This record gives sequence, structure tokens and C-alpha cells, in this order.
Amino acid sequence: MNGLTRRQLTKALLLTSGAFAGGVVPSRLRAADERKHGGTLNVVIQPEPPILVSLTHTAGPTTRVSGKVTEGLVTFDLDFNPRPQLATSWQRSEDGLRYRFELRRGVKWHDGRDFTSADVAYSIDLLKQHHPRGRGTLASVHEVRTPDPHVAEIVLDKPAPYLLAALTASESPIVSRHIYEGTDPLANPNGRAPIGTGPFVFKEWKQGSHILLERNPNYWDPGKPYLDRIVIRFIADANARAVAIETGEIHYAPDTPVPLGQIEALKANPGLVIETRGYDYQPIVYRLEFNLANPYFAKPEVRQAVAHAVDRDTINRVVFYGWSQNAPAAISPALKQFYNPDIPRHDFNPKKAEALLDAAGLPRGPDGTRFKVFHDYMPYSETYQQLGAYTRQALANVGIGVTLRAQDVPTWFKRTYTNRDFDFMSSGMSHSFDPTVGVQRLYWSKNFKPGVPFSNGSGYSNPEADRLLEAAAVESDPVKRRELFRAFQVIIATDLPDINLVTGANLTIANRKVRDHTTTIDGPSANFADVWLQA
Repeated sequence: MNGLTRRQLTKALLLTSGAFAGGVVPSRLRAADERKHGGTLNVVIQPEPPILVSLTHTAGPTTRVSGKVTEGLVTFDLDFNPRPQLATSWQRSEDGLRYRFELRRGVKWHDGRDFTSADVAYSIDLLKQHHPRGRGTLASVHEVRTPDPHVAEIVLDKPAPYLLAALTASESPIVSRHIYEGTDPLANPNGRAPIGTGPFVFKEWKQGSHILLERNPNYWDPGKPYLDRIVIRFIADANARAVAIETGEIHYAPDTPVPLGQIEALKANPGLVIETRGYDYQPIVYRLEFNLANPYFAKPEVRQAVAHAVDRDTINRVVFYGWSQNAPAAISPALKQFYNPDIPRHDFNPKKAEALLDAAGLPRGPDGTRFKVFHDYMPYSETYQQLGAYTRQALANVGIGVTLRAQDVPTWFKRTYTNRDFDFMSSGMSHSFDPTVGVQRLYWSKNFKPGVPFSNGSGYSNPEADRLLEAAAVESDPVKRRELFRAFQVIIATDLPDINLVTGANLTIANRKVRDHTTTIDGPSANFADVWLQA
């Protein structure tokens, strides 16, 4: 992502007025007369999502489904310009402490009830309490006022310069108050059979097979959606996914659905398109995360040794086939205005790793092993398995014995985030469009919440890191805010509760007959109201 794009985003988010209901429509979206109604879009996602609404869970597969049924207040086009969704216009007060949203009229929930500002207020409260990132993103929200059924005013205790960008469907879904009120949102049946306002209505979820979404005939945007239905399938085997894509059985496959080594061959297929756009809202960083309660990894020297034992260049070449770039800091280099390249470095140096382990009182035993640990890699794709295999070999070279644990997704979540029965793990984490939203959750001591996935899994706690994160979250001056985040990255690179490795380019493979599938910065998580199939 270039600097101009990020400046455009900053400018958009600092606007004090945002009446975009009649905004400029990209030329490719103007030719509605060329679009065809009807047809079924066959999509594959992997793994199967644990839940279908991104209210309480930020798993990538969940966000791919959620936004098609459950919408947000705004969306963003590919140039990071905000566009209306459930809000038709918005204004920010001069002091940055109040956002007023005019809500779309005539919107119905899929069960026929009216959508009102009460739903917005209730959703923001739920997100603040239960969303893995919401605790940080919405920490400044004091209340949501509802002076009118079609007006919602978010009142802040302190400025939140990123707030507007956090109000998309995938990040802050607006759910129905009458469905959630008086229930445990973590256990509410709506998570598995969602009722939303979106262009598609949930029909069924056959676990292990597919999710069926059908066209909402009462959608607030007349004439949309174009598709009759979306079938979202789960195909666990990567080779089977590749065959389904090549034969046209699957029309749309996001999140690098096949091993990266097969991408070049698929690019040669004239019936397919390889799309790299649509992932700028959630740049992914692959990382090793330590359980700081582990007696070995509680020692800073051991964490430093692991950092010196792994080679990012080899990871780029062997695991990601050149589709990634080094990302050593706690903030992704994709977030150029916040990224700090001047941090304490722990570059590849096995000899230094060995010396650190010796100094930590962990000599090699008769078999050459210093100690043994388990490594739980995220079971989302073959890429994570390959990253785990590389990590095992790299650490074996310095005398650390690593046993890889393969498991299904629910077991991995329970082991790592709920039971905390892990030594260290590898995962891919979204740094989102802003560090307060995507990064703070991973290091903020107040977000150490056993049972909450994609939170502070290491159990890291540093009062100065907390202070810098909390100050940056409310700092309106972009220069001061950047310096706060730069100082934070120095602390993380010193403490090493995790090792940030690379940021990978996510890819979508689509059949050429699928049109207008990538028109927003969160492409695969968009509502697909504009997607159509060319005959």
C-alpha cells in the first residue's frame, strides 16, 4: 500500500462532515444495465468458521460470512474513501468527542422488524464488552445517544481518531437489539443462524459441508443483490480445492486457498483471475507467540535466542514462495505512517542464539537437546503447517526440541486461548487499518482475557507499553501519535513477548465470470450486493 493511499485514509477519517449518500460511484459500478440478475455463486473458505457473526469473534472465515448478512454503519472503497451502509451521512464535532450518524430509513431486519438507532446503541455496547478488538477500539465510548429512531450519536470520553474506520460490517457489525437483549451474546443462537439487514438471508449451515445464503427480496438497496444465492463450501483438502477452482465448481476462493507453490500454475489458466486487492483493511502478520507462563520462555534470553534462530528470508522463500516481506516490528510495515524500522534487532544468528541459551543455564544434553517444548500452529491452512515445520527445524539447530501439534480449529482455540495449555504457537494476526484496532489487543495487559481468541495470548504485561498504547488511542495529533507507536515498538522488540516474522500477500482466485467481487478494502468480507455473474 502506497503512502498516498494512507494519506487519503487519514484525510477521510479526519473529515468533520461526511454526507456521502450521493458520493461518486466508480465507473465500473455505473453500468447497472450491463449487470445480470440471478445465479448461484459458489465460494470456498477454509477452515469452517466457528460462528457466523463477527460480534464476538474475529476469525477470518467468520468475517467472510458475517458481512453478507449483518451490516455496518459504513464501508470503504478501494481508495479508502468512506461510503454509506446503514448510515447515510455522519458528522464529527470539532473537539472529536461526538459522532452523529443519520441512519438509513426503511431498513428491515430479516425477521421483518424495523432497524433503528436502538440497535446501533445496543450493538456498540456489546462490541465494547465482547469483541476481541472492541475493548480497545471502543474504550473511549461513553455512551450512544438515540435522540431519534434514525439518529445515533456516539459520545466519547476521549478522542478516537480511528473510530469511523472501525465501523465497517466485518469489524463492528450492527446486530438486532430484540434478538440479543437479555441473552449471553457468546451463546446467542443468532451467532449460528444470523438475522441481519444485509443483502443475503441466512438459510442453513450444514457443518462440514456448506452455508447457504439466499437473496434478500426486501433489501434496502432496490434491485440488489444481483445473485440469487451464495453457497459457501468447506473443502479441507488443498488439492481438492485447487481442482474445484480449476474446473469451475468453485467460482470465488479468497485467502490464498491453495498452496502458494501452485499459484503460478493457476495464473496460466485463462478462466481464472488472481486478485491481490481487497486485503488492505486487515494486513496479516505471521508471528510466533510465547506463553510467558512457560518456565523456559519466561526467560528473556530464551526468547531472544529463538528470535536469532529463525531466518525471515528463508521463511519468505520456503514457506511463502516470495509472496511475503519481512515484518520484524510489532506494527506491520503496511501501516507505513506507524511502522518503526529502527527497533532493537534480533536478526538471524544461530551462534548468538546458542550463546544466549548457554548463558540462560540451558546447555545441550547428551542427545544435543537443551529442552523440549510443544508448538501449536494455527490450523487454518498448509502455510501454517509449513511455518511450524520450518520453526521446528530452525530451533533444532540450536538445541531446542520442538514437537508440532496438529489439531482442528476448535481444539486449537481451546488449548491456546481458553486452557492456555501451550508453550508457544504460530499464528497470523490482522494489524487492521490502525494499530489501536489491530495491534493493541495483542499486547495490552487489560486484554489478557483467557477464553477470548486473538487477544493477548502471551499474557504480556508492561505498564509502559500499556501507557503508550492508551495514549496513542486518544491522541489526535498525527505526529505525536506516530511517535507514541514508534516508542511502543521499541519496547516490544526489547521484551519479545512474540516474534513478528513476515507479512504475507493474501490472494483471491476467482472465475472470470464473477464480476465486481473486489470493490472495497475488505473485499472478501464485503456484502456482495454488487457481485454478478456474467453468462
